[in-house]
Amino acid sequence: MEEEEEEEYSFLMAKPPPWFTVLLSFQADLIHNCIFTLLAPVTTLFSILSESYQRAEEAKDSVKSAAKNVPSKVAHGSSLMVRKLAWGLLGAAYMGIVLVAVMVVAVVVGVGLVQLWVEEPVFLRESLHFDYTEPHPKAVFSFGGSKGKMGVPLGHTFYVSLRLLMPESDFNRDVGVFQLTAEVMSINGDVIAKSSHPCMLRFRSLPVQLTRTFLMGVPLLLGISSETQELTIEILKHKEGYSRTKAIRVTLIPRAGTLSLPQIYEAELLMNSQLPWKKKLVHSWKWTFYVWMSLYVYIMLLVVLMCCFRPVLFPVTTASQRDHNERDLTMEVSKEPDSRARDAREASESLKRWQRSRNKRKVDVLQKLQPETVGSSASSITITREDTSAFVEEDVGDSESVC
Repeated sequence: MEEEEEEEYSFLMAKPPPWFTVLLSFQADLIHNCIFTLLAPVTTLFSILSESYQRAEEAKDSVKSAAKNVPSKVAHGSSLMVRKLAWGLLGAAYMGIVLVAVMVVAVVVGVGLVQLWVEEPVFLRESLHFDYTEPHPKAVFSFGGSKGKMGVPLGHTFYVSLRLLMPESDFNRDVGVFQLTAEVMSINGDVIAKSSHPCMLRFRSLPVQLTRTFLMGVPLLLGISSETQELTIEILKHKEGYSRTKAIRVTLIPRAGTLSLPQIYEAELLMNSQLPWKKKLVHSWKWTFYVWMSLYVYIMLLVVLMCCFRPVLFPVTTASQRDHNERDLTMEVSKEPDSRARDAREASESLKRWQRSRNKRKVDVLQKLQPETVGSSASSITITREDTSAFVEEDVGDSESVC
């Protein structure tokens, strides 16, 4: 009985047929596909919503961090701008001081150079004293000795005038005409030029004199005016040449047939020179030459400063450039070991390639040297192969030693 029950139980527990398994798997796939198809829109919508929510949170966090960093960035930018503005104003003031100093130096040098080139006309005003102990009183004006009396430059034409202050006395009116003679004396004492001019008081009739005395009585009594006449006579004209002028001599000569000489309060020599036309042109345009010469000197000084004294003009730029050069130098120094290691690797690789090609050539040479007969003995072939392998091993050993 027990055996029968065991057989029935084993029959009931037998394996299902294959079609049943296929059917179950088909149904499971169908159910899975249906569920996945139904739930796919929901899953997609959920993933979209989650991604949008995550992006919104990230944007919110970024906005909050940016809002927190805005004051610090604004403060940093404002401080940086103020610092740059201060440095710019300081640099502008420094450059302005340097340019003004260079301009002052250029003006001084330019004006000095033009003054050395341009000649000024000579103006002299000197008192003369006649020696009345002589029959013909003489007065000599000599160049040289004091400042302003160094002589007339070469090529100048000078004009000499004599100013006489004479009293309106009866004696002078009776003297009438007298002679003034002027002579130009050279350094050797020779007379270079000579001129002579007559001179006399201006005539005034008796009624004119009485009327003038009546009208000018009060000023004459108070000393405001005086009874004098001033005469200015141009007595000499001379062009300075290679026979340089040393002195000018003026002589008073009485009228022929008389020995009376005029009475003189004061005598004064006036001299002015006229430049040659080329020098006169330069003298007329000297202010233009001042400006252009100062400008040229200013440009030359700036070029010299830019070429030779750049650290003085641009100290900050020079310091930053020096720091940049030092940084580049340190970077190059740090890169030198890497470049050396790279060069060593390249050298070792090229040496290895050369050794391989050398070994290959040796093997080819040994193969060409093998006997051509096919029927050679196996011992000879073995010996040749052993020799070849030994030779190759010897070459490899040599290459390793070289490495």
